[in-house]
Amino acid sequence: MKLRFVWVGKTKSQPLKLLIDDYSERLRRFSRIEIVEIRDGNGGEETALSTEAEDICKRLEGDPFVVLLDECGRALASVEFAAFLQEKMTKGYKQISFVLGSHSGVGERVRQRADMLLSLSRMTLTHEMARLILLEQVYRANTIIQGLKYQK
Repeated sequence: MKLRFVWVGKTKSQPLKLLIDDYSERLRRFSRIEIVEIRDGNGGEETALSTEAEDICKRLEGDPFVVLLDECGRALASVEFAAFLQEKMTKGYKQISFVLGSHSGVGERVRQRADMLLSLSRMTLTHEMARLILLEQVYRANTIIQGLKYQK
């Protein structure tokens, strides 16, 4: 199964970028992955969200299952998240896309396109940290599915 990660903006923090690259490489052991960085929208917040939403939705065309990272989303324990991914694999999904908006969130069009809202934490995270945590949790889920020691 292919995993696609779509987020707004580039990772500017060099230490976080190194960790994101590390977990991206680790994930390639289990799945094909793609990271798509959407350009930050210009103008006021509403205009920026609309521009970003249009670009995000273009990238999601034809995607069978879209997970939007959202503070109001469903919170899953790591084992539950692994079960979720395994269920999608078992059902034959060829790709799952994970979307992380900008600091202003995402446009309503993206929210409507999402098949699932997922929360990484009830605490507020920077978007760069959320990228890292998402990749680490997807990696952890794959090690749980495979019965590897990492998750213990």
